[in-house]
Amino acid sequence: MTSTTARRRSYGVKGAPYAHPSPTTTLERARSAPYLFLLPATILFLLFFALPIGYAIWLSFHKVKVSGLGLGAGARKEVWAGLENYTDALGDSELVHGALRVLGYGCIVVPVMLGLALLFALMLDSEKVRLAPFTRLAIFLPYAIPGVVAALLWGFLYLPDVSPFYFVLDRLGLPQPDLLDGGPLYLALSNIAIWGGTGFNMIVIYTSLQAIPAELYEAAKLDGCSPLQIALKIKIPMVAPSLVLTFFFSIIATLQVFNEPTTLKPLTNSVSTTWSPLMKVYRDAFGEGDIYSAAAQAVIIAFATLVLSFGFLRAANRRQKQEAAR
Repeated sequence: MTSTTARRRSYGVKGAPYAHPSPTTTLERARSAPYLFLLPATILFLLFFALPIGYAIWLSFHKVKVSGLGLGAGARKEVWAGLENYTDALGDSELVHGALRVLGYGCIVVPVMLGLALLFALMLDSEKVRLAPFTRLAIFLPYAIPGVVAALLWGFLYLPDVSPFYFVLDRLGLPQPDLLDGGPLYLALSNIAIWGGTGFNMIVIYTSLQAIPAELYEAAKLDGCSPLQIALKIKIPMVAPSLVLTFFFSIIATLQVFNEPTTLKPLTNSVSTTWSPLMKVYRDAFGEGDIYSAAAQAVIIAFATLVLSFGFLRAANRRQKQEAAR
């Protein structure tokens, strides 16, 4: 490169000297680049997650004080309530009964759903399986259906007047149980959640199975292990972290059950407006207009979910550390 060419490249438009960025400026730009990329996500997180949570907590410590008949300007004032909304929520029998119903619902959903997900994942991971891609899609497909649509679909299948299942049972002279009344209602609601959530959990567990080195299977076969022994002694222990993760997600989904009972409520009188805790929060906030009490109940539900979830994670991590120490 000649000196003339070098001089031309060092000048900008109309002969003005071109300022090369200093190493310090380049380093500062490189350091600030990750924060600039994170800025949109941070703004969205603050606006649509942190701010609503903070506002709900603020509402939970307030209430409306009504003066006189509550008519006219200034008759209704928002005042500080302290822990009054929380004490009222914890002493509310409807909220407690809703929590007990959700507990019974979860005792059915979580073990059955995770058991089926693990079974399907092990079957798909077998060497003898046929049409594995189609089978994976068929099992996962119900998860892609929105929860409200799935609840409506199963709800009409539960109605004796329109369900083809009841028509077949009637033709065969078999008993026709009412799945939307009494104890069978728990089975009906659990079936919707299991049908929709098994595919997602199966994919999580199956992905972990695919990450297990094939050398382990070959060594086990050389030692004379059967496919059942390989599944029980190698595959299931190796996917234990995925089982913990899916159990964690299932607990959260169970405590937040809302779509299924709300959608089935018009089809039966057995589902009240307070069947689950979130349904009671919705009724108090939008049905009765008591957003302050509803906010306190929502905070209690969120705190209970947090405690149960992280309590389970700590117990699972402690057990894994003990097994690793052995």
